[in-house]
Amino acid sequence: MAEAHPLDATSYIQHHLTFLARPLTESGGFWTIHRDTIVTSVVLGVLALGLLWLVTRKATSGVPTKRQAFVELAVEFVNDQVKSLFHHDYRFVAPLALTVFVWVLLMNAMDFLPVDIVAWIFQNVFHQEEWRSVPTADVNTTFALSLSVFGLMIFYSIKNKGLGGWIRELFCSPFGSNPLLWLPNLLFNLIEYVSKPLSHSLRLYGNMYAGEIIFLLLGLWAATGVVGAVIGGILNLGWAIFHILIVVLQAYIFMMLTIVYISMAYESH
Repeated sequence: MAEAHPLDATSYIQHHLTFLARPLTESGGFWTIHRDTIVTSVVLGVLALGLLWLVTRKATSGVPTKRQAFVELAVEFVNDQVKSLFHHDYRFVAPLALTVFVWVLLMNAMDFLPVDIVAWIFQNVFHQEEWRSVPTADVNTTFALSLSVFGLMIFYSIKNKGLGGWIRELFCSPFGSNPLLWLPNLLFNLIEYVSKPLSHSLRLYGNMYAGEIIFLLLGLWAATGVVGAVIGGILNLGWAIFHILIVVLQAYIFMMLTIVYISMAYESH
């Protein structure tokens, strides 16, 4: 697991936090594709949906297998959460919530992979110097997910209230329909709209990025010798056990906020 670059704390952490990026323009910046994030997200999405599809395809009405029982529990759990928050036709929202929960959970769980082993594999097998394997520790992923939910929220709000009703709500709620209050109403509603994708995305990103940093800091113990490696291993194990709660909880929170935001699209001020 030794790496070619000098193993000081700064270079070690910077190396593991560098994306496999491809700039679309000469200046790079915003127009940069993180190929490791995209590849990992797509692979995990295919695996998650493929597993659910295979299990439901082979589902029986008799005694379920362990895989079928697990999927049925997950589906029932998500359905119960949707029913408790979304009091409309949930034939689209429930599958969406299940997809979000499973996909985000798998992306979060990539944090459990030992970073040095992953780096060694991609350096020696795929000849890639940089590779980050936790898509939700990339703010681009969490913003893409939250903006997709935000788009659905706007879509259902217009579908439920009509374009005129939605625009009227922007300018006439919550302070009243007096023309003098149109601008304050619009500013208030814009702040509310902007805060939703911001909080939705940054909460998940912040927790997963912090978890990734802690794993890297604990990994530095291995460079101090045998005793440090033993202590680092124990601390890594302890943090990994605690991190299970964070991984599941953040996926659950992201799913619940998805349901809440779409449910709010049906409400009127």
